[in-house]
Amino acid sequence: MLSLYRRHRPRTFDDVVGQEHIVRTLRNAIELDKVHHAYLFVGSRGTGKTSMAKLLACALNAQGGPRTDFSPDDPACQAIARGTSLDVVEMDAASNNGVDDIRELRENVALTPMGGGKRVYILDEAHMLSTPAWNAFLKTLEEPPSHVVFVLATTEAHKVPATIIDRCHRFDFHRPSLQQIAGVVRKVADQEGIEVPDSAITMIARSATGSFRDALGTLEQLVTYGGKEVKLEDVLEVLGVADAELVLDAAEALADHDAAAALMSVEKLSASGRDLTQFMRELAAHLRHLFVVQTLGDVPDSFAVTAEHTDRLQSQAERIPQAEVLRAIDLLAAALSAVKDGSDPRIQLEIALLKSAQPKADASVQALMARIERLEHALGGRGPAPAAPKQADSQPAAEAPPAAEEPAPAEPPRAAATPPERAVARAEAGAAAAAAAVEPEPEPEPQSEPEAEPEQEPQPDPEPVGALPVDLDHLRSLWPAAVEAVRGENAMVGALLAEARPAELEGGRLTVAFAEGATFSKKKAENNRALLVKALRDLTGHSLELAYELRDGEGGAEGGAEPSSSMDEEQLLERLKQEFGATEVFDTEEN
Repeated sequence: MLSLYRRHRPRTFDDVVGQEHIVRTLRNAIELDKVHHAYLFVGSRGTGKTSMAKLLACALNAQGGPRTDFSPDDPACQAIARGTSLDVVEMDAASNNGVDDIRELRENVALTPMGGGKRVYILDEAHMLSTPAWNAFLKTLEEPPSHVVFVLATTEAHKVPATIIDRCHRFDFHRPSLQQIAGVVRKVADQEGIEVPDSAITMIARSATGSFRDALGTLEQLVTYGGKEVKLEDVLEVLGVADAELVLDAAEALADHDAAAALMSVEKLSASGRDLTQFMRELAAHLRHLFVVQTLGDVPDSFAVTAEHTDRLQSQAERIPQAEVLRAIDLLAAALSAVKDGSDPRIQLEIALLKSAQPKADASVQALMARIERLEHALGGRGPAPAAPKQADSQPAAEAPPAAEEPAPAEPPRAAATPPERAVARAEAGAAAAAAAVEPEPEPEPQSEPEAEPEQEPQPDPEPVGALPVDLDHLRSLWPAAVEAVRGENAMVGALLAEARPAELEGGRLTVAFAEGATFSKKKAENNRALLVKALRDLTGHSLELAYELRDGEGGAEGGAEPSSSMDEEQLLERLKQEFGATEVFDTEEN
């Protein structure tokens, strides 16, 4: 029994789907009697390269001479379709790739056609020919007998020598769209009397990944599995594709930032016996669909299996930010890579979902940025979604006590090596305090109607935190975060400021105190005061005037004097050279 994809090959040029540019060119060449002696068909598997070569052979050997409107019932065309024609030679270059095979071909090309007007040689997988075979074939390909036409088909054109390509007319076969594959599957199913719902056809077309042959092969396998009536459940079983509901439930857990629900989706998947690796691919494809929906603003017909899935796709696209979607795709890609290296699929899937649902469980820069974005939504009131602000409020509140208990690192070298997440935790502590101060003032917001615009004109200019009152205790709690911000701009100045502490605050003037012997530190801080002013403005919303003083018993965050605060200038310079790899630059009058 012939397989479906062989029984339903295109029988005429009108039956070809998705390659109109090639059909038009070949038709014109035949009608104008300008058929080239060599063609190179390039395209991915299952796009119709061999079928097009046979259609060209049928047109060249049809009764009455070369013609484009040949009849598929012509005996010569039927022989070509069955592979029994003596004038059409199909050669598998993957298994006949040596010089001896090409020599035999060169001897046979001199034979005249047995019944038609042309002898057509079809070399499938032509890129598999060896270099000596290409060299032996070169002259024959360049100047073949007038009755010979060569058709070279390949999936990897970059492996074909340039000297061969420039002697052929090259045609690139396009990968068919999802709708084109679904149309061919529907047509074959109707001709074979197979009942298939549209949702199952969409799933078959999607799994074919641009190959007509794969789609028809899957349809034939489904008929063998369940008979002439194919159901969507049969498609999921045969293909091993994860249930769409499980994929949607996992995406819901990511949208709600619900780690427990994410783990339960993995448990359901494992209990169902489906392939975890395939589920990761399906979930990544689903997240890609969300990203496309967010960009286009609408759900394409090819993305969903049912109308219910379309609604859920749209809902999830509105609730998950694009940055989180891209981050989840990256995490799934890393999980798939780890599975290829031998890691357990379930562990990798659970880690990827947990990191996506809980950014605080991930120490990467992307996760920290996600946490900061949630804080900004919580403080600025920009996020209308109720779930994200609640977690953003509870998360800083939970992390505020540790940040307040971490006044400053023990010594400057360790402070320089502080990881970025500690700085974010300290910033979150300050943001939590600011959020607590903002809570009593939500009432003015409902009054921001057109009538009240003249009264609220001065308030939009300051930042959300800028209008908050600031006191000395608040500045001392924010001091570690300010030092981290300065260190990000200038590591040396940040290390020096770690030995100081806010001493007094009068109006908008902040006095920063260094230990009595820290003259050098005080001088460097004064020369770079703009860094600290900017850091404090970002944290408090106020532009403070700075004054630096030397005081007995001062230095170190929260008053804890450190041994390094009493070092003289030479000792401090020596330590900076050792810890930071610094070099001493002397001030001159010119610089």
